Amino acid sequence: MSITITARAAEKVLEIAQEEGINTPGLRLRVVGGGCAGFNYDLYFEDQPTSMDEEFVDRGVKMFIDPLSYQYLDGTEIDYVEGLHGSGFKFQNPNTTSTCGCGSSFSV
Repeated sequence: MSITITARAAEKVLEIAQEEGINTPGLRLRVVGGGCAGFNYDLYFEDQPTSMDEEFVDRGVKMFIDPLSYQYLDGTEIDYVEGLHGSGFKFQNPNTTSTCGCGSSFSV
């Protein structure tokens, strides 16, 4: 499997990178402990992957994922949503067994 990104999310990543002056954006995806359900998603720009990272490119966006995070993220689709409660990146993760009420953390 792999990690994918929707067209809307890819456009937003490239837009943010351009606004921040990042010429060749790589997107670091991580799973970190915390939140009311046990894990949170972490997403930020990074220039280069490490030698242990899984690398994916979808819709022109390079993504870097460490091996520990990859086991929780495999098969995930990243989308960008806008709504009454704000806007942001949303993770459609088939590996989760539950999420918290606010939707920002998950468990497996």
